[in-house]
Amino acid sequence: VCVTGCSRDAMLRIDRVCHQNGVKFFAGDVFGYHGYTFADLGEHDYVEEKTKVAKSSPGVEDGPEAKRARLDAAETTMVKK
Repeated sequence: VCVTGCSRDAMLRIDRVCHQNGVKFFAGDVFGYHGYTFADLGEHDYVEEKTKVAKSSPGVEDGPEAKRARLDAAETTMVKK
């Protein structure tokens, strides 16, 4: 459900009904240069892309280089949340 140009009370009432029935709700409006948007998506699944941590290079077993995690920008994994 998408709502624009409604009073605050009407938006809250519509959002409450949508939330109780598992319906996604979007509201927004624009006033000249200013505006707002609101989304009540309830519970939902999404995927986040994470950069894998590179393994330490062989031969470096001690010191600060061995303890510092290195990110490998070439390798990523998708994590469902």
